[in-house]
Amino acid sequence: MVTYFMKNKARIWIMVAIFIATFMTSVEITIVTTALPSIISELHGLAYQSWIMSTYLLTTAITTPIYGKLADSWGRKKVFQIGVIFFTLGSFLSGLSPSIFFLILARALQGLGAGSIISLTFTIIADMYSFQERAKIMAFNNTAWGLSALLGPLLGGFLVDTLSWHWVFFVNVPLGVLVFLVITFKYTETLAVKTDLHIDWYGICWLAISLFSLLIGIQKIDDNIWLAAILFITSLLSFFLLFKQEKRVSDPLIPFKIFTNPTFSIQVITSTLLSGILIGYQIYFPIWLQSLYRVPATVSGLVVTSSSVMWLFASFLVGRLLKKFSPKNIILTVVSVQFLSYFTLLFINSSFPYWGFYIIAAISGFGMGIVISVNIMLSQHLVSKKLLGSATAIITLGRTLGQTLMIGIYGAILNLFIRLQLHGIKFSAINKFISSTNKIDAYSQKIFTPIILNSLHAVFGVVNLLFIIILLVNILDPNKKIIR
Repeated sequence: MVTYFMKNKARIWIMVAIFIATFMTSVEITIVTTALPSIISELHGLAYQSWIMSTYLLTTAITTPIYGKLADSWGRKKVFQIGVIFFTLGSFLSGLSPSIFFLILARALQGLGAGSIISLTFTIIADMYSFQERAKIMAFNNTAWGLSALLGPLLGGFLVDTLSWHWVFFVNVPLGVLVFLVITFKYTETLAVKTDLHIDWYGICWLAISLFSLLIGIQKIDDNIWLAAILFITSLLSFFLLFKQEKRVSDPLIPFKIFTNPTFSIQVITSTLLSGILIGYQIYFPIWLQSLYRVPATVSGLVVTSSSVMWLFASFLVGRLLKKFSPKNIILTVVSVQFLSYFTLLFINSSFPYWGFYIIAAISGFGMGIVISVNIMLSQHLVSKKLLGSATAIITLGRTLGQTLMIGIYGAILNLFIRLQLHGIKFSAINKFISSTNKIDAYSQKIFTPIILNSLHAVFGVVNLLFIIILLVNILDPNKKIIR
């Protein structure tokens, strides 16, 4: 009885740490997206706006499989602590940023920490709970995400409107310190540490070069197509060398054999593309509302909240749905509803009521809460225990990579369509128009509104294309069984 109580007490402390860490990393997204228009305007960074998020996501993507491999070898605790330190320091430096380039570098450091935190929260939950228990625990952990969604936009909007955007980054500093203390004093490592770990440095290098070249290439599409083409070729060659390298080594960074299961591969693809859609509305809905409807930062940030609240509610339904329906049918049904809601964005104009964005975001969040939870649980269910950390890291990498690549693509498309419509107007003039905190005269409103509207239509045209790809891929899933 005493042993049982102590075990459950330890679980509670660990879940507290995971809960706070989830809140810390998720509130980072909801606060920053709310403050993004003000950051762009003050630092004159419209041309680099996608880098504020994509640099963070790039370093997260590169380090996620590394942390997953280290966690399977060194243990969860040490790797988690390293991630918390990097994330907290990066948050502090981001708040001190005097320029757009300093902020981008500080965000890169934040991403180095996020790669550990995001992937290991799911790995630790999988270590501690059975497949049947996991749906409830993940739903509970999602309450941290829902709480951050409620507080993030409100707090972010309040800080932007009353103080400055610098403070949205400082919020995470005390949270990071608290997580580090809890995990240090209350988490007892249960995984046996390997002494013969061989780090796949070549794999790390080829992965980094491939992802970095791909991201830079996407950023350069609108102003230097030849450089973009060279970078794309470099990315493909680097990925090919990564694949060859991983087949040679005994302890690969990314065990590609795990993709021989088609259902696992489809879960990764679905999660990757849905995450690309997720970052699209998290960034461009607030920009749409602030620039075209001139609503305050706090109000525009609530559009992300409606999505997050529905995500939280939907996550509690996943366990019941999996008992009655196959993952394939769940995903196809939910994604179809999401697609229909987003399709309307291609045809709306400035007369469309701004509350319609909250409805679309809510539908999207409800679907994300179901589908991405299914992706994670099913992926973990399909692999052996010894590959659990790597499998979780791969699907986390897919989610991060989807956001990283798509934010670059969205930014390139937005900039390209804006430039095509300027007709002699300076690109820098758009910076002031983006934020609702700046007063805009009627003439500027008339000139810039159609430019921004057409550019946002182009961005969400790509979003709808992603939905079509997701549906087609899942139709090909051979697994039609209900998971028991």
